[in-house]
Amino acid sequence: MPTRLMIAGLCLLVLGVALCRAGLAALRTRRWAGGALRGLAGLLFLALAGLAAAIVVGLRTYQALTLEVLAATVTTQPLGPQRFRAMILLPDKRLAMYDLAGDALYMDAHILKWHPWVNLLGLHTSYELDRVAGRYNEVSDERAKPRTAYELARPAGIDLFSIARRHLLGPLVDAEYGSAAFVAGTRPARYEVRVSTTGLLMRPVLP
Repeated sequence: MPTRLMIAGLCLLVLGVALCRAGLAALRTRRWAGGALRGLAGLLFLALAGLAAAIVVGLRTYQALTLEVLAATVTTQPLGPQRFRAMILLPDKRLAMYDLAGDALYMDAHILKWHPWVNLLGLHTSYELDRVAGRYNEVSDERAKPRTAYELARPAGIDLFSIARRHLLGPLVDAEYGSAAFVAGTRPARYEVRVSTTGLLMRPVLP
């Protein structure tokens, strides 16, 4: 949890409340200009405190990313022609199993990269696995054959990726994008799904 951002948010909250109270006190004594200025400044600080709180809450579903981290371990087991099972073990020990149609295992993730100056507040590039799906090698198969896809992301009260996409975090976000990787699902294999600052990748785990 970005402690420095939480502290900054609390300071903004306290300052905002203090300025709003000072503004109200000034208005009661008919000091209109001073009261209005203090009130507006207080509301601004309260809005900034709310933004900081939204970022902190939203980051609960994202994992901090510095160099390269293990996002999941996937085991594939063929079930038949263009059918296979994917068993996904996440770092928090959650285990999921999906039967997929296609020639390859496909996974994607949301990646959120902050501006360097925002890193000073304790925020670093973050990611969230989004979905797993089966992928056909041929485009004609993609169009004609059954498609299977499952959501990996956990429900969040605040979705930072959606907020960033609406440009509401514009001054803070350097880049927000999706990254995907796929590997063959036609043979028994085990892969490490890793996320680096350049995106998502899958590495085979040697026996």
